[in-house]
Amino acid sequence: MHIPLKEIYQKQAIPKLMEQFKYTNIHQVPKFVKVVVNRGLGEAAGNAKVLEASLREISLITGQKPVVTRAKKAIAGFKLRKGMPVGMMVTLRRERMYSFLDRLINFALPRIRDFRGVNPNSFDGRGNYTLGVREQLIFPEVNYDDIDQIRGLDISIITTANTDEEGRALLQAVGMPFRQS
Repeated sequence: MHIPLKEIYQKQAIPKLMEQFKYTNIHQVPKFVKVVVNRGLGEAAGNAKVLEASLREISLITGQKPVVTRAKKAIAGFKLRKGMPVGMMVTLRRERMYSFLDRLINFALPRIRDFRGVNPNSFDGRGNYTLGVREQLIFPEVNYDDIDQIRGLDISIITTANTDEEGRALLQAVGMPFRQS
């Protein structure tokens, strides 16, 4: 039987982290704040069909409609005008965040070809972790026949951890498969 990630965090991760870092109060234990899923459109910025397909895919993967990010200023070298769509993002919190992390860790990451674990050095110095996914097909919600092109996305996991060591311990405690060096 599958145990939800939130339950794993509350029943297994919190006691483990309290013991490991000698916390005296349960509120000192790092927790997940939000997960941001982001995709840049690149050359496809001018193509409305690509924008629609990407919106549909990210909605399927996250269960929430993405916000289209637009260019702040024109850059002639990139044939970019102010206000053109350049990407999209979704911010997941609470139940949707735990649900997405659960699917990512337990279903999506193991489906990557030749998967040996995620990079343990992708922390930002403040306990937050960012992961790049090369293809959207690793998510079981995406049907192979419905996609026109393989596109990647970035996933940022924001935590209350103060150091990378605490952030790494939090992610390991909930089952994130880190690569062994």
